[in-house]
Amino acid sequence: MEFLKSVLKFLDEDMETPTAFGWFHLLFIALAIVGAVVLCLLHKKNDPDRVRRIIFITAIAVLVLEIYKQINYSFSYSGEVIEFDYQWYAFPFQFCSTPMYVGLLAGIIKKGRVHDALCAYLATYALFAGICVMVYPGDVFIGTIGINIQTMICHGSMITIGAYLLYSGHVKLSHKTILGAIAVFAVCVGSAAIMNEIAYFSGLLERETFNMFFISPHCEGTLPVYSLVQGVVPFPFCLIIYIGAFSLAAYVILLAAMGIKKLSDTFSAKRSAKEEFKEVKGTH
Repeated sequence: MEFLKSVLKFLDEDMETPTAFGWFHLLFIALAIVGAVVLCLLHKKNDPDRVRRIIFITAIAVLVLEIYKQINYSFSYSGEVIEFDYQWYAFPFQFCSTPMYVGLLAGIIKKGRVHDALCAYLATYALFAGICVMVYPGDVFIGTIGINIQTMICHGSMITIGAYLLYSGHVKLSHKTILGAIAVFAVCVGSAAIMNEIAYFSGLLERETFNMFFISPHCEGTLPVYSLVQGVVPFPFCLIIYIGAFSLAAYVILLAAMGIKKLSDTFSAKRSAKEEFKEVKGTH
């Protein structure tokens, strides 16, 4: 019991709430970029098993930090008394939680149609979400050091893994790639909607907040733009709009990667042609 108290106190250490683009925020932005660069530089071609291991290890690390977060949010201590009160609003199935589950599955399932769809999701939707939070952290920072580290690693790893999957070629830079990613996202959104309905009919919402993906029609809307749509459009159409909007953003990420690859290939081709021309010229 004493050991448990010590652990809980350590995990609940306070810090000054970080600010957007303060040293703490910038540190983790840099770590995410460095992580992506290192993975890309060390990448070995035609080694899908290595990519799977990297995805799986990353997902496990994020899962461990998520377990810590759940413990930190659920337990409180007052003197000698430890109290448990699960915080349903923090249930780990928000948009930015899904890469953890998708990464675990992608690491377990061998390369094939399902694996490719899961990785496409990580390289588009998850990458987009990670960029959004790391560029505009909003209210993700609090006064607990462990939670701040957890949220930065969670979102930063989404950038690192997403960029790595696109660079390595493990995710094909093709227009068709987005279709598999959309299927995974639709399953995630559908699962969140089902959870929200279960919470409503079970009576959980009478005493707790439970709003996965922030799309529950039984809770006050908090997402920008979507909250306006939610008030005037029937819920099934809201889901279609939600999926469509994020799918468009994910597709833009894929198009950007395709554009960068095309520019890189063009530059490489021009450089090779220039070097060949110099070699030919040098022989005469």
